Amino acid sequence: QGDRPPFRCLPVFVFLAYPSCPELRVLSFLGVSMAYALIISGNVLIVVSIQAEARLRVPMYYFLGSLSGVEMCYTAVVVPHILANTLQSEKTITLLGCATQMAFFIALGSADCFVLAAMAYDRYVAICHPLQYPLIMTLTVCVRLVVASVVTGLFLSLQLVAFIFSLPFCQARGIQHFFCDVPPVMQLVCANSHFHELSVLVAATLAIAVPFFLIATSYAFIAATVLKMHSAAGRHRAFSTCSSHLTVVLLQYGCCAFMYLRPRSSYHPQQDQFISLIYTLGTPMLNPLIYTLRNSEMKGAIGKVLTRNCDSLKV
Repeated sequence: QGDRPPFRCLPVFVFLAYPSCPELRVLSFLGVSMAYALIISGNVLIVVSIQAEARLRVPMYYFLGSLSGVEMCYTAVVVPHILANTLQSEKTITLLGCATQMAFFIALGSADCFVLAAMAYDRYVAICHPLQYPLIMTLTVCVRLVVASVVTGLFLSLQLVAFIFSLPFCQARGIQHFFCDVPPVMQLVCANSHFHELSVLVAATLAIAVPFFLIATSYAFIAATVLKMHSAAGRHRAFSTCSSHLTVVLLQYGCCAFMYLRPRSSYHPQQDQFISLIYTLGTPMLNPLIYTLRNSEMKGAIGKVLTRNCDSLKV
């Protein structure tokens, strides 16, 4: 790649990962549409249920509602574009459009990681410092943590995207992916330098590894506190409040670490396309199920919302 002449004025990129067979295109469109409908309906239901149920207006559920909001936004950045491209003959995007899509996708994905870290901190305070919990986790603190998550994600994303799109691109314009993500776009960069690869890796580390370290630290303190509890019922209750969050963390961070925390030479298009679909469609779709199936309060609140809606439709 380093021997090819740089092509700085690249007008458009072409996505190469979409199926060419008409039948597969229709099936892909239907599958992605169903997944997207489930993502939007499930996360909207969580947000509405938290707002409608007064007893859920506590920090833990405020963060859950914020997580649902962020995930709806970051899927909205790429999924409608994927659906449109699936049915179009020319699957292209302009250079500016690609940079914009990547900036918002990375910003909201990073914000998602930081909100998960804020949720872990909330559980740490609730379990390790229960008496000080109402004083520490006020609404103001919760709002600041969510805003800080979004602002930090946006800052890291803008730095990374500005760096990537300042590099010289080769004549090849084909992106082996469904949307503009960092690994496939970096494959089109002519500057084959370890410095460029290291710069991208540092940005990914700040967005993924740092919040994961905060989560791991929080759960280390939580585990130490829970193991000291004499009551088996207390230990079970403490672990049950964290199990849903831990499941989501492992799913989200596992996919993100695999995609972004590795060298450019290990990029495999087909494998990475599958992994990206998991964290773009799978994780936001599964999160509402994970949090509702393992949380009796959320199940009760969603049941009330659905019952009220059904009753109003009958009237």
